Amino acid sequence: MIYDIIIVGGGPSGLSSAIYGLRANKKVLVIEKENFGGQIINTKLVENYPGFKQISGLELSELMYEQAKNLGMDEVYSEVKKIEKQTNFLITTSDKTYEGKTLIIATGAKHRMLNILHEEELLGKGISYCATCDGAFFKDLNVAVVGGGNTAIDDCLYLADICQNVYLIHRRDQFRAENQKIALLKTKPNIKLFLNETISLLKGIDQLEGITIKNTLNNKETDLKVNGLFVAIGQIPNTDLIKDLVKLDSDKSALVNDDCSTSIPGLYVAGDVRSKKIRQLTTATSDGTIASMMAIHYLENIK
Repeated sequence: MIYDIIIVGGGPSGLSSAIYGLRANKKVLVIEKENFGGQIINTKLVENYPGFKQISGLELSELMYEQAKNLGMDEVYSEVKKIEKQTNFLITTSDKTYEGKTLIIATGAKHRMLNILHEEELLGKGISYCATCDGAFFKDLNVAVVGGGNTAIDDCLYLADICQNVYLIHRRDQFRAENQKIALLKTKPNIKLFLNETISLLKGIDQLEGITIKNTLNNKETDLKVNGLFVAIGQIPNTDLIKDLVKLDSDKSALVNDDCSTSIPGLYVAGDVRSKKIRQLTTATSDGTIASMMAIHYLENIK
């Protein structure tokens, strides 16, 4: 079988692509190696997606999946090993090769982790990678943010209006963020800076209760009682599959056109895997919509 559209990645971007492709009566296959829904399934409460005052990330993902499935989406749970462009696109997984006239890469990005003990167990139990998603859960409580770039500074500024105290932990004494953001940061009395510090210990079993930070200059350790920890040390885009097909920026995100198209006809890249300034749930679904409609347009013009 030759599919009209093959989508690699079953997160919000990939599922949005599938929905639009299916509504255009195209034969669509989505290949997902783990769980449909992407990173959003780990968010306890989504309050910034239009149409839903409050909904869990898992429930929202399930609704997207069910919508695509009801429209006739084919799905495969497998890891893609290789992508080739011949007359059509050949997508080789662990056990089979699939052929598609167009291809949408929606593999997303994974948050760069601290890689310290109990980090994964405490994810969603005090540890978060998205302040705008989860900050409201820590109203009037003490939280920490780790990182030194624009995202970390933005997280601190956002949380300062919600939380009692915000502790910014950065491994150096200089920030990578914009000077204007840094200046604004220093005007907030409830943001406290801990520079030349790294996190050495996470405290708590079923819920984060505190952290231990370690000074990079003298190895002195300090305990901080916090209810939340927001990790903002960057993302790692999942571009290994397409690194030989499209150009990547310095962060290894795919450089594509505003309409998600690439230099290869019929190949589109959507969502967090592509280079862009804003990465939110709504921008992921927007990318998926654009990529799918461009693929549909391409299919209609090659007939």
